[in-house]
Amino acid sequence: MTTECLRIEGLHAGYGQVEVLKGISLVVSRGEFITIIGANGAGKTTLLRCISALIGVRAGTIFFEGSSLENIGAHTLPARGMAHVPEGRQIFSRLTVMENLELGAYSRPNQRAPSAEVDAIFSLFPILKDRRSQLGGTLSGGEQQMLAIGRALMSAPKILLMDEPSMGVAPLLVEKIFDAIKHLNSNGMTIVLVEQNAHLALSLAQRGYVLEIGEVVVQGSAEALRNDPRIREAYLGEC
Repeated sequence: MTTECLRIEGLHAGYGQVEVLKGISLVVSRGEFITIIGANGAGKTTLLRCISALIGVRAGTIFFEGSSLENIGAHTLPARGMAHVPEGRQIFSRLTVMENLELGAYSRPNQRAPSAEVDAIFSLFPILKDRRSQLGGTLSGGEQQMLAIGRALMSAPKILLMDEPSMGVAPLLVEKIFDAIKHLNSNGMTIVLVEQNAHLALSLAQRGYVLEIGEVVVQGSAEALRNDPRIREAYLGEC
């Protein structure tokens, strides 16, 4: 039985006449925590959107749990075990915290939110329990990020795709959010993280991929990337 959770081979994708991804290949093992780093415009968000079928693939193949995702609709992926926490959080601002969480369970049997899952999310992010009747749009940026993660977890995913979870979040809440992500991974969840804070991402992930202009230019263990002079200068602000 394969230990691979996700495999991407020769992926090309883009928007209109613009090709953003130019032959991306990567592998993520079950239970692994990988990060994808790169400058703005490198294709990181586009890569996550391709994996979760939010945009089409022009060439190449994506395999999840050993099965090709060709011609698979995005709405079917939560039931298969994939959840995506998008850039900008995209919570439902006019719904309460609890209603946002309940919508995350739409792929579950009977579309019901199991109380055990809700309790686990409230344990992970206690502030959400305190805010459960509050409208999502009235939460702080960090609290909204916690809610977006909680909503994704309601589908009981095998793999969690996360796009810039620290963006627009106060440093104290960034620490709490990344503690939660590390906790999820330590309990067996596969994590694919796109993160602007390369220092933080490489301190937590096991392996990393560096994207430049739609291509993987460097890959390796997080430790190796942290010690690579090219990465230190370009992404860690060190000479």
